Amino acid sequence: MWRFDKRILSQFDYFSIILIIPLVLTSNWLIGEVVPALAQKQIAYVGVACLTFLFVFVLPIRRMSWLIPVIYWINIGLLLAVEFFGHARLGAQRWISIPFVNATIQPSEFVKPALILMLAYHIYRNPPPLNGYKLKEFLKLSFYILLPFVLIAKEPDLGTATVLLLIGYSVLFFIGVHWKIWAAIFIALTLFVPVAYKFLLHDYQRTRITDFLGEKPSYHVQQSIIAIGSGGLSGKSKEDSTQTQMRFLPIATSDFIFAFVVERTGFLGALGIISVYVLLILHLLSLAIFSTDYFIKVVASAISFMIFIYMGVNISMTIGYAPVVGVPLPMFSYGGSSFLNFMVLFAIMQNLIAFRFIDMYDGRGTKSFL
Repeated sequence: MWRFDKRILSQFDYFSIILIIPLVLTSNWLIGEVVPALAQKQIAYVGVACLTFLFVFVLPIRRMSWLIPVIYWINIGLLLAVEFFGHARLGAQRWISIPFVNATIQPSEFVKPALILMLAYHIYRNPPPLNGYKLKEFLKLSFYILLPFVLIAKEPDLGTATVLLLIGYSVLFFIGVHWKIWAAIFIALTLFVPVAYKFLLHDYQRTRITDFLGEKPSYHVQQSIIAIGSGGLSGKSKEDSTQTQMRFLPIATSDFIFAFVVERTGFLGALGIISVYVLLILHLLSLAIFSTDYFIKVVASAISFMIFIYMGVNISMTIGYAPVVGVPLPMFSYGGSSFLNFMVLFAIMQNLIAFRFIDMYDGRGTKSFL
């Protein structure tokens, strides 16, 4: 008979959930002002994500850890399926059609939690030595990062691929790799970047970089900067937010939602949203730093880096400090896939924290994980 253990509630990380709630509520309020129908759909996405959170949270993840490599390779298989059976939109082949259902899935979204779990699985089984991983183990972990990176970049979806790459190597930097390896990588990148720009990037990707480096930003970024500048200290009323209400600001509910935040709530509102993100990132990093469990270390640090990268890239591109690559503001931009991804990752982290004293020992008091 299943019996609820009170230690689960005492170990649950409530603070991260408290910080997510204002992001979700503010996002839905702003989306509802622009397109009420999208706000209703967003509520449905949040509902599905919350149910998924509860489902993943109660799974015996530690005892089912043998499934992690299987999940990773299934996701790699889906990325390979995109290459041969993918559905193309706007010149990019990133989706797979689901048979008998009028819907598609984007495998590159699902590979992020799969990669994070795969890194956690291997790092837990083989923790780094005092001076960090040496070349052999670094190359092994790099293989799991670079394989999905290459497959996603080939779709082409360089934005998602780069985010995946940054998350993976940020985790390795946090966990510990010998400094000579990082020095060699820095030198290699310095030599490789010009070659990649010349021969590997598509024309539209080079155009985005050229627009970013040029003196005059693209039309979308110009409208975004106007919206941000017009917000002032405390923002405008709904009726006076002309950049959004008159549709000058492109994709105001998704890619450029931060510009909408500033136009509507001003500098103070933007400061509030950024402060919530900073608190969440620092809190997750503190969980990773002070935990002795490498499973928790990897998952918590990966989520914090993922939020930082998404937030940094999204805000930077709305103010013209980064190319427009379609990276959403985490748990804020309209859309179900990204929000569901974060909820799955938070559920995994909460499970690892709340059940760590229960799952690691069987009924006889002997260690049973892995």
